[in-house]
Amino acid sequence: MPTTNIRVLNSGPLHVTGEFELVDADGNRYPHKGIFSLCRCGLSACKPYCDGSHRAERWESNVRSDKPLPSTVP
Repeated sequence: MPTTNIRVLNSGPLHVTGEFELVDADGNRYPHKGIFSLCRCGLSACKPYCDGSHRAERWESNVRSDKPLPSTVP
């Protein structure tokens, strides 16, 4: 069972749950446990976190994968 789960929400953020570490472009590490939402629309005032701006702008995105990911990712 994975310790981290990332769920893509239709017309919404990425919901990340579990125990994980967010690393910014400068290499700063932010350990986290629990539930966390990351912006996909680019409209959030507090990127990379979602602030719900996608709702007000009626941003839409319905992502579906064409095929499963290989069992090993480099």
